[in-house]
Amino acid sequence: MKVFLLTMSLGGILAFVLFGTLTGWDSSAMSIHGWIALALGTTISLAVGGGLMALVFYSARKGYDDQVEFESKDEH
Repeated sequence: MKVFLLTMSLGGILAFVLFGTLTGWDSSAMSIHGWIALALGTTISLAVGGGLMALVFYSARKGYDDQVEFESKDEH
């Protein structure tokens, strides 16, 4: 039931946005350069975020995040 409600909610939001886009409902016009910049910025941000998450999982699985035992020498 939860999946159905989530799907219907997200589908409704998507339908509303698509309707607004296709009917010309536009609160701010953006040139083609703006759309290109938006697409590139989104793509690069997702790639950097995905890469950093991959490094976090790689580091955790290889044991690089384990606590290091530090031995200090007494200097007296």
